[in-house]
Amino acid sequence: MANTPGWLREPLLHFVLLGAALFAVDHYLVSREDDPHTIVVGAEVDEEARRLFAASRGREPNADELKTLRERWVDNEVLYREGLALRVDQGDPAIRERVIFKALSVVDAGVKLPPIDEKVLRDWFERKRAKYDEPARYDFEEAVVSPDTTEAALRGFVGALNTGTPGDAKAGLRVFKGRPRANLEQSYGADFVAALEAAKPGQWLALPTRDGLRAIRLDAVTPAKPADFERLHGVVLQDWTDATLADQRTAAVRTLARKYSIRYEGAKP
Repeated sequence: MANTPGWLREPLLHFVLLGAALFAVDHYLVSREDDPHTIVVGAEVDEEARRLFAASRGREPNADELKTLRERWVDNEVLYREGLALRVDQGDPAIRERVIFKALSVVDAGVKLPPIDEKVLRDWFERKRAKYDEPARYDFEEAVVSPDTTEAALRGFVGALNTGTPGDAKAGLRVFKGRPRANLEQSYGADFVAALEAAKPGQWLALPTRDGLRAIRLDAVTPAKPADFERLHGVVLQDWTDATLADQRTAAVRTLARKYSIRYEGAKP
């Protein structure tokens, strides 16, 4: 789970909100006359997961993300069935997410934080350092060439910009300030970031992106700044607490899941 996006790792959120919002199809699946100790993950689950993931993230989930979404669905299904077994649905009929929440509250009652000391907390901080370090940030400009967007035209345009030829009539200027590396890689691609990092400030270049070459001029780079553990101690402790409780909660639900047979129909995890 180390590479799982943060929004999928949020404690409690991935059990309640994600499960309730993602899989309205649950009502159909649960209503089928299946063995109560068999959980069927049908093609409907994958279809709904892909649709809602794409709607919120603007792209299809990759294999690891889809696997994580299936696991979250199974977690919610286990909690729902355990909640029904504990009769926590009494007085709250047909509201699936509340049943899951009540069952999760029962699980939470048995969750306890392990002892923590400064060494354990600092080691955890170092493993998660990327979350706390201030990344390098880039200020740059993009000159949008028009109407001819061929590679030859763009390279000629870049050359004209570097020789001082006025380009205002041929281009619109976009200015970007303080863009972090990860954001640039997501927006433009790894090749663009590598080329930008190697660029000299003040020079127009034709840099590669996912959508082809762009006319880019690097203006300034703000170096990365390592996080100070002592200054962030309280934040790190809270993050460790949330992450540890989430891990224990997941482990407890997965233990409950052992009493069920999980069967996948359609696409396999």
